[in-house]
Amino acid sequence: MTEHAPVILDVAGTSLSADDRRRLAHPLTGGVILFARNWENRAQLLGLTSAIKAVRDDLLICVDHEGGRVQRFRTDGFTHLPPMRALGELWMDDGKGAKAQPGSGALRATNAATAAGYVLGTELRACGVDFSFTPVLDLDWQDEATSRSGVIGDRAFHRDPRVVALLAKSLMHGLLQAGMANCGKHFPGHGFVKADSHTEVPVDTRSKKAILADDAAPYPWLSTTLTSVMPAHVIYPKVDSRPAGFSKRWLQDILRREMRFDGAIFSDDLSMEGARRLDGQLVSYTEGALAALEAGCDLVLLCNQSVGDGKAVDELLDGLAEARAQGRWQPSVDSESRRIALLPETIPQAWDDLMYQPAYLQALDLLP
Repeated sequence: MTEHAPVILDVAGTSLSADDRRRLAHPLTGGVILFARNWENRAQLLGLTSAIKAVRDDLLICVDHEGGRVQRFRTDGFTHLPPMRALGELWMDDGKGAKAQPGSGALRATNAATAAGYVLGTELRACGVDFSFTPVLDLDWQDEATSRSGVIGDRAFHRDPRVVALLAKSLMHGLLQAGMANCGKHFPGHGFVKADSHTEVPVDTRSKKAILADDAAPYPWLSTTLTSVMPAHVIYPKVDSRPAGFSKRWLQDILRREMRFDGAIFSDDLSMEGARRLDGQLVSYTEGALAALEAGCDLVLLCNQSVGDGKAVDELLDGLAEARAQGRWQPSVDSESRRIALLPETIPQAWDDLMYQPAYLQALDLLP
């Protein structure tokens, strides 16, 4: 096990370049996040993931693969998974008239969520992908006059945090059956704000009490099930002046101590606008990574920066190495243990075998 490999980076294309291999071999690199540009077909994806593991077999291969509009691989047999809102709508559907059965929709929805997690996990693992950043635990505020989040929207299960928690737990059960860990996002909640943290710095002016009672409620309820969490690039000024992913108050005092979460904490993408400005100042990727690690993140993501010359990726790796040499950053054995714990412990099923496996075929039938 390396001392601490906190950086999750991307690769430029559908196969590895010499620069990709050099960056993946860097001792501070802990994983790779894949995007649609890294996809042609299943054979190519399996070749790419195999090549990544050949560089270092402990690298965590990740993807944003939730269902709905956030699904990187959609062709060559990959199931088109529903948006999570579809599961929330199924929860509310108890049928009509004399055939209505109170609570039947909730039971169908939890079964369907488990099926979605199983299909998601087994298909990705059959292609060599270890981990998906799912489920979204943000609340669906789309029908509220107070706010509407375009970036979350139908990615959320439901407006009620109790429904979100139970559907997310069901989906994570399916991931577990597939041998895949999970990631609840975006702590403590991104659904209430209108702004998109990819392009703006969202601000949620509610009190800590209001946020914990509503948007953040699923996190302590799922504390025994969540294996990782991703905080939001959102500022909650009544709690801290910094976005949650750079806040010791949110990550160490609230998430770790109050909610007793002991899994891995990922930063969201450091290249997003919501991560580029701290305390009103534009920061470098290295400064952003150091701030996230100091706040309590175990792992930091830098996405879409390997395209072209990849200078930003090299600057981050070199900058973190220099900060460590200068004593500005101390590697964490605990953080590294949390990263390693996200790697699958079972052998994945081959894609062709899935097509005849009863559990997989039944899961397909249960999807809404």
